[in-house]
Amino acid sequence: MKIICIGRNYSEHAKELGNAIPDKPVIFMKPDTAVLKGNDFYIPEFSNDVHYELEVVVKISKGGKYIQKESANKHYEEIGLGIDFTARDLQSDLKSKGLPWELAKGFDGSAVVSSFFKKENYNLESLNFSLLKNKEKVQQGNSKDMIFGIDDIIAFVSQYFTLRVGDLIFTGTPEGVGKVSENDVLEAYLEDEKILDIRIM
Repeated sequence: MKIICIGRNYSEHAKELGNAIPDKPVIFMKPDTAVLKGNDFYIPEFSNDVHYELEVVVKISKGGKYIQKESANKHYEEIGLGIDFTARDLQSDLKSKGLPWELAKGFDGSAVVSSFFKKENYNLESLNFSLLKNKEKVQQGNSKDMIFGIDDIIAFVSQYFTLRVGDLIFTGTPEGVGKVSENDVLEAYLEDEKILDIRIM
């Protein structure tokens, strides 16, 4: 199972981190060991600035290579939410040296994944999702604000990587990312339903 992540897919988030708006999807990967087991996230010892990034996650249900945008919707049946935990201090250091981000993005437990839900129950063109930290809303996103939509992402990614059943695609985070501290509680909502409840340790 691959975890394929899209960076800078919401223009306001790109701006808040001082990044240019991309003309093609920005891709990075997480290993399967990044998936968090349980509901407790432990801040790693190598970072003093771990950030939450809430994202819509797509689960691939039909594999393929060189998938056309027009048929991309046949390759997934379910969506959910995920949190891409990012060691921002480590990422900034790696970026300044022109190095890959994986140490800051792919560490153990850095990929929180909710349960998955049938896509036909939602309007994927205008899907609301939000994150609360200690009961205060910190992120509010809508899929209509994606620079690259889900089908565009699948078509683009499959030019380079063969997609397989069970692969996950994190589709990017909206503005409002921020630091987590011990004893924080994160709650994620898909439309009006809470589907994630994470404790920071």
